[in-house]
Amino acid sequence: MTILFYDKTFEGFLTAVFEVFEFKYQDVQIVHEGTFQNSFFAEPIEIITNPEKSDRVLKKLENQLGKSGIQQMLYTFLSEDASREMILLQVITYAVENPSKDILKDYANPFVMQLSKWVKSVNRERHRMKAFIRFELLKDGIYFAEIFPDFDVLTLIITHFKNRYQDQKWLIYDSKRGYGVYYDLNVVEIITLDDTSVFGGSQKNDMLHDIEINYQKLWIEYFDHTNIKERKNDKLHKQHVPKRYWKYLTEKKIL
Repeated sequence: MTILFYDKTFEGFLTAVFEVFEFKYQDVQIVHEGTFQNSFFAEPIEIITNPEKSDRVLKKLENQLGKSGIQQMLYTFLSEDASREMILLQVITYAVENPSKDILKDYANPFVMQLSKWVKSVNRERHRMKAFIRFELLKDGIYFAEIFPDFDVLTLIITHFKNRYQDQKWLIYDSKRGYGVYYDLNVVEIITLDDTSVFGGSQKNDMLHDIEINYQKLWIEYFDHTNIKERKNDKLHKQHVPKRYWKYLTEKKIL
């Protein structure tokens, strides 16, 4: 067996796919460097991300599957499932072998079916992040939101927040994956923070602007007074607002 390991990026994965077809590997496995382990029974090959090669794979797939197909490939990659590379390689191979067939609608194929399931899950998480993210105003004037999504969807919601909050500086940070996006009123950039311990407990409250603290107290009080306890329906509430998203909601916090 040949094991190709890449740098965790989508471009790196596509470069590995290019290499599979270029060198006609048969018994091959693609893994990212975070999961790669040496084996006595496999030949490891490091894949260096090559934009030219990844672009050629993208253009090939886009010509056959369209932009929607590329989007589905990307969503599957962002699922971060341990078997995503194997599934994607199988689907891409299936597409190359059937150039005149719309393979992404062939749900009888188990790899296509699995891809479809991941796409739905990632897309659902993307929508929920747009709905449930809550910003908090910090003392330095930046609106900050910390998230812990099940899938790596942060890059999928950048355009939504950039268009919606064009007149505010904001930072959305994915603490689960250790990176965030920062908008400075002009451009959006990917950033990492050395110390995220300040996000928790009283340290975070010390960073909040007085206006934000007063707003949160007022909102919690309003929510409490408008909540009709006799008509409380926890089951329905959790159905529409799953409990794992409550940590984003101001009305669920106690200052």
